[in-house]
Amino acid sequence: MTVTADRALRRVAGTDWTAVAAELDEHGCAPTERLLTPAECHDLAALYDKPELFRTTVDMARHRFGSGEYRYFTHDLPPAVAALRAALYPRLLPIARDWAARLGRPAPWPDSLQEWLERCHEAGQDRSAQILLRYGQGDWNALHRDVFGELVFPLQVVVGLDAHGTDYTGGEFLMVEQRARAQSRGVTTLLPQGHGVVFTTRDRPVRGRRGWSAGAMRHGVSVVRSGHRRALGLVFHDAA
Repeated sequence: MTVTADRALRRVAGTDWTAVAAELDEHGCAPTERLLTPAECHDLAALYDKPELFRTTVDMARHRFGSGEYRYFTHDLPPAVAALRAALYPRLLPIARDWAARLGRPAPWPDSLQEWLERCHEAGQDRSAQILLRYGQGDWNALHRDVFGELVFPLQVVVGLDAHGTDYTGGEFLMVEQRARAQSRGVTTLLPQGHGVVFTTRDRPVRGRRGWSAGAMRHGVSVVRSGHRRALGLVFHDAA
């Protein structure tokens, strides 16, 4: 079954986005309802073995990013990837604008994803940032942020392509908040097959005695204890 634009919109609409916004405020990450069927997950994961679909491959251990591998798609995205990204953007946009208002920051993101990407390209960020990730037993992803230039969309989404407990164990999604004058706080999330996690790209608004401030956050993946874990990463700005 092909993930058409209409089908992606219906599935994205099945998530309670008010609840997502509240959980993002609290933790910096929030789960979605199912976005892909198991068959669609299998088909997407199988694309990893078609190198012509990707602009580059990253060996995480070589760059000291952790252990595992991921590939960046070219701009000629598979229909399922393009449809999901387009359907998610308008749901994330109000949250992004609200966060910017609370932090007193500009909100440069237009209503149209295509217009935003054109602005990225005009600023020299013209490389696709959509990725397929592949982890095996013992692999993990170091805490990091996916900031690829001056233009940044503050939210992104990862979709699980394998079944936790069946295809792999371990490999939980990690979100760590670096709190001012306090120890860091971590949140772990299991990523069910076909479901997504929305998370902050770099920070979230935190209310303090003097108003709102930016709480710095990073994300990663815990050690995969067995099996294989593959995931689709959807980023809403392009890379320099």
